[in-house]
Amino acid sequence: MSHRPSSGLAAVSTALLAMSRHLEVRDVLKTIVASARELLDAEYAALGVPDDHGGFAQFVVDGVNDAQWKAIGPLPRQHGVLAAMLHDARPERLADVKKDPRFGGWPAAHPDMSDFLGLPIRDGDETIGTLFLANKRCPKPAGGCGFTEEDEELLGILAQHAAIALTNARLYERSRELTIAEERSRLAHELHDAVSQKLFSLRLTAQAVSSLIDRDPARAKGELQQVADLAAEAADELRAAVVELRPAALDEDGLVHTLRTHIQVLDRAHAPRVTFDSCGVRALPAAQEEAMLRVAQEALHNALRHSGGDRVDVSIAPRGQGAVLSVTDNGKGFEPRTVRRAGRHLGLVSMRDRSSGVGGRLTVQSAPGQGTTIEMEVPGG
Repeated sequence: MSHRPSSGLAAVSTALLAMSRHLEVRDVLKTIVASARELLDAEYAALGVPDDHGGFAQFVVDGVNDAQWKAIGPLPRQHGVLAAMLHDARPERLADVKKDPRFGGWPAAHPDMSDFLGLPIRDGDETIGTLFLANKRCPKPAGGCGFTEEDEELLGILAQHAAIALTNARLYERSRELTIAEERSRLAHELHDAVSQKLFSLRLTAQAVSSLIDRDPARAKGELQQVADLAAEAADELRAAVVELRPAALDEDGLVHTLRTHIQVLDRAHAPRVTFDSCGVRALPAAQEEAMLRVAQEALHNALRHSGGDRVDVSIAPRGQGAVLSVTDNGKGFEPRTVRRAGRHLGLVSMRDRSSGVGGRLTVQSAPGQGTTIEMEVPGG
């Protein structure tokens, strides 16, 4: 046996490990495409996920830069060889894709491609995507394809595991949507319990003031101050809830900027001082960034509502290939074991679930009278 199958399987193993690090569908698609191109030493690779309207819901490429991709134009339709791959669900290995009778041309900015290997990604009987590779970097046999049967076999192994990774990513996103719905429900309860009660008190106090204005102006003046205080508290509660409801702009701004903006708003909206510090943190996989943001929000919520302290310090710093988030308050603290026995989790279960869901680790340090530190570490990618 030649050394190639062994080295090929080692490369497949590396690719599978890379795919297992990601939970976001888009991240998984990009990792599959990059792994396939590197595995088979191709110049170009793409992965298409079909929609229900004759096009592609997602189409991810590797080997084409952003400027080229923008010049190519809209996502391709399901036609020619692409349609055959999706509907016939069988591998295609071509010496020159342009000479295939099904070839229907491509946009002017599209790179020139010759030898071609395509393979479906299947979940049971359903084709959930198709991998395409072109222009293998090797000497081509006369009139033949640079991609070999061995290449097709290796890509088949990758496609089988890609189907598992893609299915898991979709399940994760559905689970996250449910979590978001739960977060909104929690906020709705907070609005009802906190803001509604303050507005009710505000109404009663205002009614009392109106009856005091003529017979006891001095007392009425004091009650008016109470009205102002209640109105300010209600405004703070509403502002904090709106911040949590607003989708975080992680895709556009990144974790550090999004977290800094969130903390600046909380610092203005609440009496305790809220600070943020970061240094040298590089971009993390999307799922890890979102989990870290949500854990920070939950920890901040606990510190500002329950700790009784006058300061909360938040930091994020690199650790190995990943990062570590720390949220520390100088409040009254608690005994974690007592909290668990009493069934009051203060969001700790949710934070641990978010952390473990992205391969991270959550630690809680607290004691009565000594404040609390929540630390979350993620591995990066």
